[in-house]
Amino acid sequence: MLRARAETRLEGPRVRLRPLRPGDWDQWHDVRTRSRDWLEPWEPQPEAGSPDPSRDRDAFRARCSAWERQRQFDHAYGFGLFLIAPAETFIGEVSLGAVQRGPFQSANVGYWVDRAHAGHGYVPEGVCLILRYGFEELGLHRIEAAIVPRNRPSRRVVEKLGLRMEGTALGYLQIRGRYEDHVRYAMTAEEWAARAEELTRRFLT
Repeated sequence: MLRARAETRLEGPRVRLRPLRPGDWDQWHDVRTRSRDWLEPWEPQPEAGSPDPSRDRDAFRARCSAWERQRQFDHAYGFGLFLIAPAETFIGEVSLGAVQRGPFQSANVGYWVDRAHAGHGYVPEGVCLILRYGFEELGLHRIEAAIVPRNRPSRRVVEKLGLRMEGTALGYLQIRGRYEDHVRYAMTAEEWAARAEELTRRFLT
């Protein structure tokens, strides 16, 4: 059964995380179109014949609804990444996916950013917000990230935040039609508790 949840908004000093809404399509379309060559080399190839949300407003609306259903069922939590000032501006996404309860209490963190806003520390801030949310609000015990080894910008994000590198998973995930190795990083609730004050000071104040 669906669980009613108020919209979650996570606020940092410069960025805000909130669920995407159908009305965000114009900004989302603009960013995805401009950054296509920057983003798509690291993303799974969509299923043949599936509509492209960056070109189809209805497909984007369906995507927002799918994220909402996953949130209600406690399966995944997707957020748009927005600059707060001078006006709320969409620049990317941060998510917790593949939430597993029971003995696992784990999830995978994912993120991407508009090429025009890369390198300014917005993504580490957003990921720090979602780590805090995952550990302190959702009660997760472990949050993981899996990144193509040559994707240095994405690896720098988790390395700045101090997630442990645990090794390389061979043929882990299909990327652009080919199964790619991924470097796996993780943080546990105990590690978060030990470092929460430091990470909050560095990224959220």
